[in-house]
Order: sequence, then structure tokens, then C-alpha cells
Amino acid sequence: MRVVVAVLLFVTAVHAGLWGLLQDKQTAPDFHGTLLSMSYAPFDGTGHPDIDNIPTVEKIRADLKKLATMTKAIRLYSSTGGVELVPPIAAEVGLKVMVGAWIDKDKDRNEREIDAAIQLARRNSNVIGVVVGNEVIYRGEQKVDDLIEMIKRVKKSVGVPVTTGEIWHVWREFPRLANNVDFIAAHVLPYWENFTDKQAVDQAVDRFNLLRDLFPGKRVVIAEFGWPSAGYNLLNAVPGQFEQASVLRNFVTRAEAIGMDYNIVEAIDQPWKFFEGGVGPYWGVLNAAREPKFAWSGPIVNQDYWKLATIAILVGILMSLPILRLSEPTVMQALVLAAAANGVGAWAATVFAYWNTHYFVWGSAFALGLGMVLLVPLVLIAVARIEEIAAVAFGHAPRRLVTKNAELAPATIGENVTFPKVSIHVPAYYEPVEMMKQTLDAVSRLDYPNFECVVIINNTPDPEFWQPIQDHCRMLGERFKFINAEKVQGFKAGALRIAMDRTAVDAEIIGIIDADYVVHPDWLKDLVPLFADPRVGLVQAPQEHRDGDRSLMHYIMNGEYAGFFDIGMVQRNEFNAIIVHGTMCLIRRAAMDMAGGWSSDTICEDTDLGLTIQQQGWLTHYTNTRYGEGLLPDTYEAFKKQRHRWAYGGFQIVKKHWRRFLPGASRLTADQRREFSLGWLNWLGAESIGVVVAILNLIWVPIVVFAEISIPDRILTLPIIASFIVSLTHFLALYRLRVKVKVPQMLGAMIAAMSVQWTVSRAVAQGLITEHLAFARTSKGGLSRMSIEFQAFWEAVIGVLLLIGAALLIVNNNSTLLMSSGAKQVREIYIFAAVLVLQSLPFLSAVAIAILENSRINEFKFWRDSTVRAAELIGLRPVSLPLSKPVPSPQPVASEIQREAQLIGSGRTGTAP
Repeated sequence: MRVVVAVLLFVTAVHAGLWGLLQDKQTAPDFHGTLLSMSYAPFDGTGHPDIDNIPTVEKIRADLKKLATMTKAIRLYSSTGGVELVPPIAAEVGLKVMVGAWIDKDKDRNEREIDAAIQLARRNSNVIGVVVGNEVIYRGEQKVDDLIEMIKRVKKSVGVPVTTGEIWHVWREFPRLANNVDFIAAHVLPYWENFTDKQAVDQAVDRFNLLRDLFPGKRVVIAEFGWPSAGYNLLNAVPGQFEQASVLRNFVTRAEAIGMDYNIVEAIDQPWKFFEGGVGPYWGVLNAAREPKFAWSGPIVNQDYWKLATIAILVGILMSLPILRLSEPTVMQALVLAAAANGVGAWAATVFAYWNTHYFVWGSAFALGLGMVLLVPLVLIAVARIEEIAAVAFGHAPRRLVTKNAELAPATIGENVTFPKVSIHVPAYYEPVEMMKQTLDAVSRLDYPNFECVVIINNTPDPEFWQPIQDHCRMLGERFKFINAEKVQGFKAGALRIAMDRTAVDAEIIGIIDADYVVHPDWLKDLVPLFADPRVGLVQAPQEHRDGDRSLMHYIMNGEYAGFFDIGMVQRNEFNAIIVHGTMCLIRRAAMDMAGGWSSDTICEDTDLGLTIQQQGWLTHYTNTRYGEGLLPDTYEAFKKQRHRWAYGGFQIVKKHWRRFLPGASRLTADQRREFSLGWLNWLGAESIGVVVAILNLIWVPIVVFAEISIPDRILTLPIIASFIVSLTHFLALYRLRVKVKVPQMLGAMIAAMSVQWTVSRAVAQGLITEHLAFARTSKGGLSRMSIEFQAFWEAVIGVLLLIGAALLIVNNNSTLLMSSGAKQVREIYIFAAVLVLQSLPFLSAVAIAILENSRINEFKFWRDSTVRAAELIGLRPVSLPLSKPVPSPQPVASEIQREAQLIGSGRTGTAP
């Protein structure tokens, strides 16, 4: 324990040290003066000014008192809707005002704005100018001549300079506009022109000089210059608090040095400008709480940096505490888990930072909240998978695993060895006759002296299916009991209850095998001795399949099954928390009776019974030694139906048993509760969350494309990518360490595992809205026919839509049609597109297997023939050419006929060597 504590302290110290080393400090010229002018809008919150965002006198006065310490003047953009209150209050605190008249396509509003601006200029001596319209020509809402007429009208009515605010290139393109204003109010916003923060100031100065050269003698004012503190990048332009501080400090010192008139956009963040894209609300020098975002002198630092570091370290410590409960973890195991825990802490700090520095309208807050609700379990699943990687790769070898060579002494009475009686139950429903005969023959060959076999065929009235089995049981002898039960209620569980009624009274152990299983002779001999410990209630052996060579599809399916039995079950067995599956299972009769026997209220009666037995406090054992082989599902449709039944039944079990996981509700240990909870979350939760997140992302695509609102990468999209990488690593690493399959089969198994994501999520969804579905038998033994329907239709639809969504995002992000200066190339959009591609893989995996099943390449013969052809083409083996027609044998001559007759007469026939 001391070593583990030392590891946790070491990782925590390294985490804290990394925060210290990675703290960003940037330098920029100090500015100790007062800004010439700042744009000011008195609105607060996310409400639009035209609707319900009316400022109050008190709010405006508080704002202007703060701004009076920072700037000499303010620029307004409107003269109505509460903004008319600003000039007289500004006079109280000594601020000059550049009044604005908002101009758009609404003629009545334009008239009100112009009249209000004129009145403000006339009545307030601190008004130093009027700006008629803001980027009206750029937006295409007024013609140049019409705007000039409005400017002339205002000039005649006021005694202060009059102009309009336009982007710098508009002034260059319309020189007559410049000729009709008192000064040029040029907007230079390098961010929107894809300049980097390092180029921004040079670009502004260059445009200032350009306009002065174009219009000599005309006063030029950079009426808007700024840099956003948050939002998405625009090609090379990256917003951020550091970038904003550096750009503005460099700009104002440079402007002061060359005598440039300027106005900073803007004084205070405006959350209501969310419609201007991701950066719209974040141009303020002060945030919406009227707090400064950066200092104008000294190093540029994140003022909340150490607060974030503290959150990251505390969350990392909290996430690391479960490591202390592990049983003798190794140093490397603890190190990996502690690193993962601190990684989650760093992500939590990033989430907090994003939440603390961004503004949310209802829709974006809901989207982010929903995203976090889905991502938190996804992150927990990733951590659980990292824990399993660490346990398998760096932890101790399995200690409770029953191996083939384990020395297990059978129970004894005095000097006599006892063999507890085992009753083997074989339920069947419309099973192939020859397949069942193989199963029963294998049971008859068991190397165990004291067993019986109860064969129950249920709800199968056709005598072609049950009569031969009845005859076969009679032939095998009195150990074999045959039951043909019609109108059985409760599916497989109902049949097994009938079998229990016909079980010998002295049978102490119940064995369950499926109708397709060929057991090995040593099954009972090896495993029954485990029941010598009276605490043992159940012993489980893995499933195996003998028909993995039927096709390529069956080959990869077999590899997919193997992972569960060689990885998950082995690890769960260490905590006495195995999942019981209804074949190759031995159950103590007393444990079964205590658990209430087979229940029909779930369609996974085996797992249900096994969990109930463990809740009663019984020990369970698991061996990964194969003691029998069954048959794989005949078709991909059958494979998916089986997985659907398991998932639906698993969700039924969750609903049935969750109360028993509460403290004191059962005899489950804390380790058992953890294993079952994480197991359900890892399987049912991961698949369902994966589908929900994929569909939500698909819905978000048009919002990104048309509203230009991208998903924040650090808190939402990157965790999805990280989770996918963890899942991929988990699968590949554990398969290589634990599952004895070749690399091609391992990769195929990964595709097969991904292909049932939609199936499992459907089962969980149905489990939420329904109580009971009919038990669906898995078709095996070659009786089932392949469906004419394509078995991955919905997977194909969703997978293709995800790929189309990714393509739309990339094309739109690279499109030059939406921006005069070029493509957007927003980083978050590329990452979002990559997430969509990754999320399409499980759906496309199902499509690939469905196509594979009906193609020639599914046959091993095709691959063997292809290998031969390839070897012949490259000269590794000679080409075998068939003869064009057979060469006729020569007719025997007389001497040969005579010799043949002599051989026949002597009794010797054949061909001489």
C-alpha cells in the first residue's frame, strides 16, 4: 500500500509540475496611458437589443464609470432603444461620445435613428461626431448614393463631423463616399481577413497608410480594431485571451507612436452577438461581468490558471482514490491508472475553463449540458477500459482462474472418493436432429461415473424433430431421460423448470449445455471437484465453436466471441463476479434452490440466475479451458438476433436487480458491485451512448454548416476521439495478450464487435419502453435460410449520412464562396468531421459484414484459389494447365490380350509396375 500511495503522490506531483512548466507567459509592450476610444453597447445578457434588452440608467452609469478610467471616448452604434441615455451620462463621467445611427433596410427605423442621432448631437456638448450607418454598404443594405444623401442630411443638421463606418476596402472601392464625409472611419479587423495575431498590427498600420495615401488631406480614423478572446479560428487567425491581449497592447502602443486615431472594438463582451458566429460575443476588453480579461502591463498570463490547475489536481486525486482499493496493484498498474485519472482531471479543468469564459443562449447551454451528460459516462468507460488494460498488461497474473492442470481433489468420505451426482440438462427447440445426436453422444462419453442427462424438447410438435431424439435417448441407456413438452410457458426457462422436476432427487449438481454442444469427456471429471468447497455455488466454462472454418464471416465471429471468454470473464473471475451464460455451466442444486430456480421474467435466464446466486453470497469459479464446442449462428441475421437478445435481457436484469446493488441490499461485495456496474456501463452504456452521440452530431451538422456554430473541440470532440483510441487500444492490446488468435482474425473480430453497436443500442431502447419481448432462438446447425432482406439497412443509412455530413463539413469549411477573402478552414470543424468519420465505422462494419456474407470472398475456397493464382502469376509455383482433351488409350494388341487372359486364369490381376 505504501508503494501505491507513493506512486499516486508522484503522479500528482508530476501533474502539478506540468501545470507549472506549461504555464503560458507572453510579453507585449506595456501600455500605461488611456485609450482614445472604445465601442460601447449598453446591453447585457443574451437578449437581442431589438426585443427585450433595454438598458437601465443605473447599469449605463456603472459601465461608464468603469470605462472612464480606461478610455477618453466611446463610440455608439445606435441612437434609440435605450442607447439615447448614454451621451448625457457619459458627460457626467467626462467621456466624449461618437454617436451612431443604425441604418438597414427598414426606412421607418432609419428615419427614427437619424432624427435621434441629430437630437443627441445637438443636445449633448460631449458628442464629437456622428457615424451614419455601420458597414451598410458591405452588408448590401443601402446603395452608396442613398447613404451619401443620409450623410449630407445629417451634416446639415449638426455642428460636429459626420461619417459612416465601413471596412477599409469599401472606402477604396467607393472614393465618392470618402469625398462626402468629414473623415474616413475605416474598420480594420485582421481576424476576419485570416491574418495571424502576429500580423494583425502590421496589417492595420498598412491599411491606415494606404487610406492616407489614397485620400491625402482627409483625416483617417481606424474606427474599429480588435481581436476576439474566444471562438473558432479562421484559417490562420486564432482567437484567445493571450492573442487578444498581445494584439491590443501592440496596437495601441504602435498607434500612439505614429499618431494614429483609433477606436477599439469593443469595451465589453456582448453575449447577444452569438449570431455573428463563435467569436461574436468575445471582442470586449472587459467580459460580460465587467471584469478585465487581461492586464495592460507586465507579462500576459491566464489570471485563472492556478484555479484551473487546482481543479485538475483535485479531480485527479479524487479519481485516483479507487486505486487504493485494488488488491495489490503493481507499480506500473498504479502508474497507468493514476496518469489516466489525472488526465480526466485536466479535462475537467478544461471544461470548467470553457464554461467560465463562454456565454450561452438556452440552445447552446442545452447542447453543452446534454453533451456533458453523455460524455461523462463515456469518459468513465474509457477509464474503466484503461484499468483493464493496466490489469492485464501490468498487473498480476490471474489468481482465481481454474486451469487444466490444477490439482483439485474430489470430495471424500473416509477413504472413499465420492462423485456427486450431476444432472445434465439439454433444452431444445426445433433443433437439427443430427446435431442433437452429436451432443448426446458426446454426453454419453463423459469420463464421470455418476451423472444423468435430461433432454427436454419444448413446443416442437413436429415428430420429425423429437421422435428421432427420443429413440436415440433410449438407445443411449437409462441415464438419458427424454421429455417432449408442448405448450411450455416461459421460453427456455420454462423448459428448464420442467427438467428440474424430472431431475433425480440425489443429483447435487445441475449441468446446462445447449443442444449444439459437443462436450469433452473430462468436463465433469475436471470441474466437479471444485464443489468440494461447500461455499462454491457455480462453475462456468467458456463457450467454443467448432465451425469457425465455415466461412470468413464465421471465422471472425468466432474470434469475436473468444475475446469475451479470454479477457472479460477472466478479469471478472478475480472478483467473483462472472457473468453466467447458459451452456457449459455447473450449478450446485442447493444454490439454485436458494436463488429461486429459473426465472422467466427475463430472456437471459442464465445470467439472471447466476447473478442471483452471487447475491446470495455463493462463490463462483471460471476456467478458460475449452471443455466443449458448439455451433456459431448460421447467418449474420442470427448473430445480430442473438446479440439483441443478450443486450435486451441484460437491460431487463439491470431493471430487475439494481436495488440489490444498494448498500446492504444483498451479499454482493463492493468489488462485485463495481464489476457488474462497470460491465453493464461498458457494454450497454458504451454502445447506446455511441449511437446517441452519433445521431446528435448528425443533427448538429446543418447547424455548423448554416449557422457556423461549431462544437468546441477540447471539451466535446477530442474526448470522443480519445475514447475511440482507448477502445481501439483496449481491444487490440488485450487480444494480443490474452486471446490466442492470429492478427487477421483479431482484426476481423474487431469489425464484428463494432458491427453490433446499433443492434445493442436498439435493444437498450426497447428495454426502456417495453417490459418483455419474446425469446428469439439463435438459428444454428444449418436449418435457417438466409433472409432476402439486407441485414444492415439502418446501419447503412446512418453510416452513409455520417460520411455525407463529414464531407459537407469539409467542403463547406474549404469553400471560398462564403467569404470574400478565402476559405474558413476552422480547426474545430475539421475535428468534428473526423469524429463523424470515426462514428461511422461501427455502422459501416455492419454493412461490410452484411455484404461479405453474400459475396464470393466469404468462402475460404475463394481465398485458397486466389492464393494459388497469385503464386502462379509471380512464378512461385508452376502453372497447372488442363489438357484440351483426353488422350485416348491405345488399343491392346493380340499379344497383350493373350497375356491378360493368362493373368486372369492364374488369379493375378492389376497393372505391372
